[in-house]
Amino acid sequence: MSLILWSSTAEKQLAKIPKKYIVQILAGLDRLASTWPRSRNVKELTNMPGYRLRVGDYRVFFVAGRDGELQVIKITQVRKRDDHTYRQ
Repeated sequence: MSLILWSSTAEKQLAKIPKKYIVQILAGLDRLASTWPRSRNVKELTNMPGYRLRVGDYRVFFVAGRDGELQVIKITQVRKRDDHTYRQ
């Protein structure tokens, strides 16, 4: 079982995205929650802790861990892929 938590930054970023992409992002997160850690389109980051999920032109950055039986996925950022996406 997985639990998805959102940071306030990620919630604000998601609110600014067009609705048709929000639907795709939420569907991608649903698949992530059901298949983690064997998820597709996920890579471990090298320049910061955590992972990224690729959903079309958007990248969802998250950290994952366990809390007893529960898998916890915390979304830290949702950003459109461009030249500045992976900079801190």
